Amino acid sequence: MEKEPKSYVEAIAEVEKIVAGFNDASMDVDTLAARVRRATELIAWCKQRLAKAEKEVSDVLNDPADPQ
Repeated sequence: MEKEPKSYVEAIAEVEKIVAGFNDASMDVDTLAARVRRATELIAWCKQRLAKAEKEVSDVLNDPADPQ
């Protein structure tokens, strides 16, 4: 992966920028392939972050030691 994003918001913003660039008719095939690869990496990274956050929230909500 290129530079790892600092946050979920940063990753989503980069994916959105890449998707917006797909509408640019001047994008060559080599650039297109690299951008699709980067977007795929970012989406996988986001999925991992979401899964981790979901587990952490679930753990907090299901912790019997936590006297909510």
